[in-house]
Amino acid sequence: MRRGFKLAPLLLLLGAAEAEPALQLPQIDLIRVRKAARTMELWSGDRLVHVIEHIQLGDAPIGPKRFEGDERTPEGRYEIDWGNPQSAYHLSLHISYPNAADRAYAQARGRSAGGMIMIHGQPNDLETGRVRGDWTDGCIAVSNPEIEALYETVPDGTPIEINP
Repeated sequence: MRRGFKLAPLLLLLGAAEAEPALQLPQIDLIRVRKAARTMELWSGDRLVHVIEHIQLGDAPIGPKRFEGDERTPEGRYEIDWGNPQSAYHLSLHISYPNAADRAYAQARGRSAGGMIMIHGQPNDLETGRVRGDWTDGCIAVSNPEIEALYETVPDGTPIEINP
């Protein structure tokens, strides 16, 4: 297990009947997000191994993130650079936004580019299911079983391409 998160004890606590089936993935070495399609492609080598559907984005999902507080999800090529097992959203993986170009764009306009963009699960205080619609401040939300699988199989340094 890559990050030390143990899924089996969690499933025992939740009860097998209540938990969604665990998603089994090989190590992922590329994530490709298609914002308009609300999909996240997971690649291992040159093979597409899984597509996560119904991803949730920032409250203003069209267009790239430019500034702190614009509630947009970034577009471009970044990487997953660390994971947070103590996330307020079940688990989370940090996306390396902003890059130098993002910071320069915002600074040239006297603004902050923002930061702390993550792939994460659902809010910890949500008992079951998912929040409806696009609701993040620019992050990418998936189901809790999906973030558990990603947390285990996406190493630091994994590229993520976020496309319109």
